[in-house]
Amino acid sequence: MIKTRKLKCGITVVMEQILYVNSVSTGIWVRTGSVNESPEIAGISHFIEHMMFKGTYKRSAKQIAEDVDNIGGQINAFTGKEATCYYIKTLASNLDKAMEILMDMFTSSLFDPLEMKRERKVIKEELKMIQDAPDEDVHDTICELVFKGNPLGNSIIGTPGSLNSITHDKIKDYIKKQYTKDSIVVSVAGNFDEKKVCKMIEGKLAGLNEEKTKVKYPSEKYEPSFKVKVKDIEQSHICFGTRSVKLSDDRYYAFSLLNNIMGGSMSSRFFQNIREQKGLAYSVFSMNSSFSKDGYYNIYAGVSHNKVKDCIQAVKDELESLKNEGVTISELSKAKEQLKSNYIFGQENVNGRMFSIGKSATLLGEIHTPEEVIAEIDNVTIEDVNEIKKYICDISNYSAAVITNNRIPLKKIIQG
Repeated sequence: MIKTRKLKCGITVVMEQILYVNSVSTGIWVRTGSVNESPEIAGISHFIEHMMFKGTYKRSAKQIAEDVDNIGGQINAFTGKEATCYYIKTLASNLDKAMEILMDMFTSSLFDPLEMKRERKVIKEELKMIQDAPDEDVHDTICELVFKGNPLGNSIIGTPGSLNSITHDKIKDYIKKQYTKDSIVVSVAGNFDEKKVCKMIEGKLAGLNEEKTKVKYPSEKYEPSFKVKVKDIEQSHICFGTRSVKLSDDRYYAFSLLNNIMGGSMSSRFFQNIREQKGLAYSVFSMNSSFSKDGYYNIYAGVSHNKVKDCIQAVKDELESLKNEGVTISELSKAKEQLKSNYIFGQENVNGRMFSIGKSATLLGEIHTPEEVIAEIDNVTIEDVNEIKKYICDISNYSAAVITNNRIPLKKIIQG
């Protein structure tokens, strides 16, 4: 059973007890990410996430690692477009120690200028690593194109220039403005005592500001755009992208099922046509990324340089087929079983449960039980899926990015 409590200090706690396991996962979610950053401080959310592990008033970076290892715990964090999460998984018997470590990092990190100088170098190496991985770089590029002029297009990691401009004072100011009580959710899943957990949290975050300043979300018109990056690589990497639906949209599950049919599995249309029948690509798939206020759908393939046009034509053919013929009942039935299986598999560990309820509470302000999610998937009809296909079947609505070894007229190839 999932429970939500608003503590006296103003922090929201979401809890799911799973008494038959011997572990527990705790996450502190903050509703802030790259969408909250200006170009001058691009990457600051991610920078702060790194710095939380670099020492507090009572622990050095090494002591944080040792204290987690001493209780056999697993600690980590991640930064996204709209949220940052710090989490620790441990044995149920060590929850109090794990919670103390996590709260110490979250409330008492030093952000020491010397450590910042070192970590800035580390993040720049991370940025180089992404740029040297064209399959990752092309996904970042398509997101920037689809959300041009929209904060969802912001880079999570930032740029060398913006990283250089991030100072101790800017970090403290950003935390003061963004790490507010109305933006924080503590998510707990596993074997634990609810009252004890709430008591451990109550008071620890009382010193935070009550709420962040509301910012109006931009509603600019989407226009397809195109980008070619030329690099000395052995394979061309292609991404198509177009706007889709937000997390709270009633059509979210219909869209998820359509994505599965088109490119979400080995039996999907893109995989079977582009890889199995035509032999054009080893890796080919599609995915839908939904956020609290928007979303985008993208299609990816990695092909030989001389097969870029053939691959683009194969994608266009599949989209045209979807437009003219729609999907079948058997495809929808298969997609439902795959989507339900993937969801249930992800729920069968305490980290998966913690992520699920924490993300929903942070970005949507509500939580759906596993039973409700399964029912939503089952209730999608063939008419629902064939109605929503209009979002993705028209090639003229797509932006596109290619990383290849030679400049090509990408827009002309796609729009013909």
